[in-house]
Amino acid sequence: MELKNGIHLAYCTNIHAAETWGETFASLELNTLKVRDAVMPPCPGKPFAIGLRLSDAASRELVKPKALADFCRWLERNGCYVFTINGFPYGRFHGSRVKEQVYRPDWSTPERLDYTRRLFTILSGLLAFAPSGCEGSVSTLPGSFKSFGLDVNQQRAIRQNLWKCVDHMEALSTKTGRPLHLGLEPEPLGLFETTSETVAFFAQLALERPNDPRWHTFLGINYDVCHLACEYEEPAESFASFRGNGLRISKIHLSSALRLHPTPAVREALKPFVDDVYLHQVIAAAGNRRLRAYLDLDDALQTTHQDETEWRVHFHVPLHMEEGELFGTTAAANVQVLEQLAFHPSLCRHLEMETYTWSVLPAALRSRDVVEQLAAEYAWCFAQLERLGLK
Repeated sequence: MELKNGIHLAYCTNIHAAETWGETFASLELNTLKVRDAVMPPCPGKPFAIGLRLSDAASRELVKPKALADFCRWLERNGCYVFTINGFPYGRFHGSRVKEQVYRPDWSTPERLDYTRRLFTILSGLLAFAPSGCEGSVSTLPGSFKSFGLDVNQQRAIRQNLWKCVDHMEALSTKTGRPLHLGLEPEPLGLFETTSETVAFFAQLALERPNDPRWHTFLGINYDVCHLACEYEEPAESFASFRGNGLRISKIHLSSALRLHPTPAVREALKPFVDDVYLHQVIAAAGNRRLRAYLDLDDALQTTHQDETEWRVHFHVPLHMEEGELFGTTAAANVQVLEQLAFHPSLCRHLEMETYTWSVLPAALRSRDVVEQLAAEYAWCFAQLERLGLK
């Protein structure tokens, strides 16, 4: 939905299991309309925004003119619009092992480029039903995954493919009059994961075409609050660095990580968070000093380093999750991000809640159904936005 200062808020539909377009559309009717009905009363008369997740398979179906036209009519009929698409997970994202395969195919491949261009083609059609002045964004992975060990030629291919995507976005934006931008999402153990690594990546990208400033317009950062909080980064400092280096914030993912002290009791209580589907990187620190990174939570649980005083676990937990004796969260980082947005309203126009791990949360954290869970996340966001004068 549209907030003040032209800011738009949605939840990401990657929380719902769906791979084909038929499954995705059925989920929109089954879940998303119920969420709309649960959260729209505080915002009467405003259209409901959808943060759409499309797999490669679903995008191949929806890009067909009839399917796209039918969906546009559905959006209009139901008072909904799409301003952003999550293009990070390419293939199956629920119900089977994903782990580091979520990074495949990466940006060194033509498959990732073709998929992302297809998403922008779809989005440019959907934006006709978005509020006036609304831009379109797609979020994607941070190029690749560090452990893939890409060589120099593969890393160059990443940058070249991103430039090809810029060409496609520019052509669509010129045709439709709707600005488009791609947000690359730093993530623990991604090709770039911290603020400084992200700035360095974009600096290298700019060197590919030193006289072409279009990347400032069409490329930017998908700032996932969980991810940067896992790296012990302060939002104000990160945003200052990005702005100082001319990097745009394409979209902000409102999301929280687990934060804890790895005592024996806490380690035991963490075991239900281990799952066979998603990768839950762990960044260990002493104070605010990062010490080491673990590929996955079960890897961290097998260690006994005595110098680690804090762990931050890449496990998206509900924004409204209350802290307990054993676990805390990084929810405060979301508040700090929204405070930055209140100070600098032009910082970013796209907000998306992304708690995709709902299906693998320990049972004690799933005492309500997914619609109630999402309504509670909206309530948490509304409270923060109203306090800051953003709603």
